[in-house]
Amino acid sequence: MSKLKNDTFLRALLRQPTDYTPIWMMRQAGRYLPEYNETRARAGNFLNLCKSPDLATEVTLQPLARFPLDAAILFSDILTIPDAMGLGLYFSQGEGPKFERPLRDEWEIRDLAVPDPDVHLRYVMDAVRQIRKALNNEVPLIGFSGSPFTLACYMVEGGSSSDFALVKTMAYSRPELLHRILEINAQAVTIYLNAQIEAGAQAVMVFDSWGGALSHAAYREFSLSYMERIVAGLKREHNGEKVPVILFTKGGGLWLESIAATGCDAIGLDWTVDLGEARRRVGDKVALQGNLDPAVLLSNPEAVRREAEKVLASYGQGSGHVFNLGHGISQFTPPENAAALVEAVHELSRQYH
Repeated sequence: MSKLKNDTFLRALLRQPTDYTPIWMMRQAGRYLPEYNETRARAGNFLNLCKSPDLATEVTLQPLARFPLDAAILFSDILTIPDAMGLGLYFSQGEGPKFERPLRDEWEIRDLAVPDPDVHLRYVMDAVRQIRKALNNEVPLIGFSGSPFTLACYMVEGGSSSDFALVKTMAYSRPELLHRILEINAQAVTIYLNAQIEAGAQAVMVFDSWGGALSHAAYREFSLSYMERIVAGLKREHNGEKVPVILFTKGGGLWLESIAATGCDAIGLDWTVDLGEARRRVGDKVALQGNLDPAVLLSNPEAVRREAEKVLASYGQGSGHVFNLGHGISQFTPPENAAALVEAVHELSRQYH
């Protein structure tokens, strides 16, 4: 394998010295970019876009053509695994993802099986291979998956939820059923991410979007313990290169020490956490990724620069920080504000290295 031209992102995740703080943005390939909307219109719908390796490659590269980002992230969806399990994923206009066959009966939960990524999720592996080739070793490619608990939320609720009443009811009244779903999901995620690594992903991230909805004890039992299993089962080296693992629990600021103890390389932080405080809490165990409030990007370039500077100052001197948003970029973000952020981070972070 030829060497990456820019491996700043990977080095930061491994807490190695860098010249500046690298940056990428969650949902960087998305609806705030007019070119993305054109490609999505051509695809007909969001799922077609995910399932076409050509189109997934096209949209993965779009933000990199505009901004000098330090990493690309595979264009896909966190719900590809439950879709491959036969739950019937679909997207209704303006309502987000839904499942035709959510898990309501015990027999459905007992019959759940781990999908073979090279068969049922082949389109994702083809996209990873194609994107890696198209990137031409300019910057690393991030692969990802949803966490077992977050996937279970969608699988049981049938879509997104404001209170997670169904999945939480199951957690408290029939915990063995929820553990069965989580067990299968954890196996599926591990195999899926390892297949992405084999196909060319150079770092992987687990999105635990809904873990923060759990109580303190339930988070440990139903979310963290399964992410810990995944971390233990992942390939941490491929073709002689280390493959860092990032865990991101939205709303997980209370549990940073526990997340750091899973063996992951980095923790993604939402915008509610003070970065300097988080760094003191985890010490030199892990790198940190985050955590500008995405709403800052709705303002203006001067405000973006000022707020980016605050995040950098909060982390302080030394490497081990990947700059990102505390959640996905808003579809209403003016692209020039995203450009201002990338420029500000690259310029202002050099004094800290």
